[in-house]
This record gives sequence, C-alpha cells and structure tokens, in this order.
Amino acid sequence: MNSANAPQQLPLGVSLQDEARFENFMTGENGLVCSMLRQAAEGRGEQFLYIWGYEGVGCSHLLQAACHTAEPLKRTAVYLPLADLISLSPVILEGMEHLNLVCVDNVEAIAGNKVWEEALFHLYNRIRQEQNTLIVAANTPPRQLTIKLPDLVSRLSWGGVFSVSELDDEGKAAAIAMRAKIRGFELTEEVAKYLVHHASRNMSDLCLMLERLDKASLMAQRKVTIPFIKQEMGW
Repeated sequence: MNSANAPQQLPLGVSLQDEARFENFMTGENGLVCSMLRQAAEGRGEQFLYIWGYEGVGCSHLLQAACHTAEPLKRTAVYLPLADLISLSPVILEGMEHLNLVCVDNVEAIAGNKVWEEALFHLYNRIRQEQNTLIVAANTPPRQLTIKLPDLVSRLSWGGVFSVSELDDEGKAAAIAMRAKIRGFELTEEVAKYLVHHASRNMSDLCLMLERLDKASLMAQRKVTIPFIKQEMGW
C-alpha cells in the first residue's frame, strides 16, 4: 500500500463499537468464519470474503471485530454500514482501496440503486489491483440479493462465501452472560436463561434489553435478578 495515498482521517462519522471484538463473540458453530475473518484482518488468507446471516446473528459485530483486530497491527481499516450511508453519495468509496482492510456491511441496502451498485463494483476492482482486503456482509447469499448489476453479483462471489449461524438458546444465554460481564455485572445462568426464554430470541434485541437492565439496576442500586427483571420489563 502506498501510505501517501491512504486517507489520513476517515471522512465518515462511523465509529466502531468498542465491545464488538472476536473475544466478545460467542462462536458457536461459526469457528471457521471467525478464523477466516481474523486471517483477513491480519492480511492473510482470502483477499475477498462475503459473510451473510439473518438479523441478529452477528455479521456487523464480526466486521467491526475485524477492524479492531487490524488496528494494533498498524493496518488501516474502515467499517462502512451501507444502510446508514446510502443517503450519501457513493463518492465516499473513492480512495478506500488504499486502506489495508475495507469492511462493507448491509450490502442488501444498495440493491437496485444503480449508482451505488456501480460504485461498489469499481471498489472491488480497485481493491484487487491494490492487493488489499475487502470483507462484505449481507442478509442473504450473493445470488439471492436483488442486485441488478450482473458484474457486481459476480464480484460478490469472489473469494470465500460463508453463512453465519444463529446460536441456540443455550448459546444465547451464554452470550448475554458474557456481555453482562463485559458491562461490569454478573448475570447468573438462571437469569440469562430466563431472559432468553421470556424475551426476543434476536441477539440484537437481547443486547439492547441487557443495556436497559444494566442502566436500571445502577439507578436502583439493585442486582439484575428475575424479580427485578419482571418489575423493570413489566412481565
């Protein structure tokens, strides 16, 4: 990479969630996916990766984890959630090929948008020429997206294509217990299982609920127990 051409400061207000790291991701059946993403973040393995999964399985977490992994290795990286950026001009993609790692999330958001589809297509070509790494994520396999540009559909299938599997209930309980510990409080196995069985099975929803309970428990100076959850959630 020609460091002289690399953007010195990202022109976007997209910041990484500090807790979105591989160490904080309950792997479950996704060991191979995590391994491939780590290798890509470190500049090894596949130059292009495509991961897909339904809402809440952790694709966004994994892309941000890849960026966090690249940072201490002095590898430049950027996280681009297209669902948040589609209202902007795709000109923001220009120059991204000079970064060591580009992680593009929510590819489904640009399906049918001719200008954005063409911009992403050209970004693939430029990154290939620069020999840097591109990881993209969406909610379906590449050929199930409603992308209109055939050449982009082809590019999306370059390299490895991996699905991200959903955790079972036991895995979700373990995951939110781990998230609670990261936030600084303990969630017993009994309480974690209670949350999973009485709330949304979606991990994103569970994490938001955990954040709500954490704040409420701090205000009330109480531990997060089943009676406290019932009171706070109105169950």
